[in-house]
Amino acid sequence: MLARDDSAALKRTPLHALHLARGGKMVPFAGYDMPVQYAPGVLKEHLHTRAGAGLFDVSHMGQIELRAKSGKLDDAARALEALVPQDIAALAQGRQRYAQFTNESGGILDDLMVTNLGDRLFLVVNAACKAEDEAHLRAHLSETCEITTLPARALLALQGPKAEAALAKFCADVTRLKFMDVAELGLNGLPCIVSRSGYTGEDGFEISVPADGAEAFAQALLGNPDVLPIGLGARDSLRLEAGLCLYGHDIDTTTTPVEGGLSWSIQKSRRSGGARPGGFLGSDAILAQLDGGTVHTRVGLRPEGRAPVREGAALYDSADATEAIGKVTSGGFGPSLNAPVAMGYLPTAQAARDTLVFAEVRGQRLPLRVASMPFVPNTYKR
Repeated sequence: MLARDDSAALKRTPLHALHLARGGKMVPFAGYDMPVQYAPGVLKEHLHTRAGAGLFDVSHMGQIELRAKSGKLDDAARALEALVPQDIAALAQGRQRYAQFTNESGGILDDLMVTNLGDRLFLVVNAACKAEDEAHLRAHLSETCEITTLPARALLALQGPKAEAALAKFCADVTRLKFMDVAELGLNGLPCIVSRSGYTGEDGFEISVPADGAEAFAQALLGNPDVLPIGLGARDSLRLEAGLCLYGHDIDTTTTPVEGGLSWSIQKSRRSGGARPGGFLGSDAILAQLDGGTVHTRVGLRPEGRAPVREGAALYDSADATEAIGKVTSGGFGPSLNAPVAMGYLPTAQAARDTLVFAEVRGQRLPLRVASMPFVPNTYKR
């Protein structure tokens, strides 16, 4: 937490005044003054998103456009493939793909979403990494691509089973979108980029909107009684139940996409024997792990008691073992499950489902079992 005098240095999103007006409890997050919760509290906000529609301010995240200097989208896609293990060249217009920037050793610099908008690629990156991501792109792609950051755009996420109905009141075309589809649509008189995606495990949308119209649009959405503003606390418990990684916690520069359980995001064409194998930063290490496996891997964990096991807790293979075999990278209480959940890293040989391990919590060894993820089934509209 920052001292009071330091809070003035925090950046504000275009929805900052709305957060204050709605009684948001503000905290420093990734250099921004952000709401961690509103009056209902984290548990009720979490459950409302699962049953209705939650509106999240994710404007602190970075938005970047990538255009090839040749004018050909395929050139931009192939250029970006030097920095990510994903098949960007095959990404169809109006589709989005999850990707990771990797370093020379295969570690993850950041995870991101990449969209083909026909004449350009549209990237959404994490708030804490966006300056480094921009520098990384400019260092490697400036000769072939125009790289444009979009600080004058806000980003909203509308998540939950009633998100489609709430957004369709502004534009019926959103009902045509399937999971990971993207369209440029007019919403509330604003030119928006709408993706059917999110980070809660629920059906929903992420909406890039001009910053000067973001508050009015958010207020219009909140005029629907099915829509409530949701803070960072519930966003974290929702993504944890969905088994989704939080950058800087579950994945970072020391973990590869394979170790992080993200092999599914690397298409066949970029793997050994594929049409365009390797050629991205860290490809030697990542392809070797795809072919031969990893020493450690990310797993889901279900504590057997009611006590949450938090990030950083050491993991042991018995109640009296002296050497830790892994650690928890995310953990907390899952309101939808009414039980604690966690994820962390274990030796791959000890990562089979139902394996019993123990976490050190305040001097006690608490039992957990390796579990499948997601902990709560996703409801994506496919």
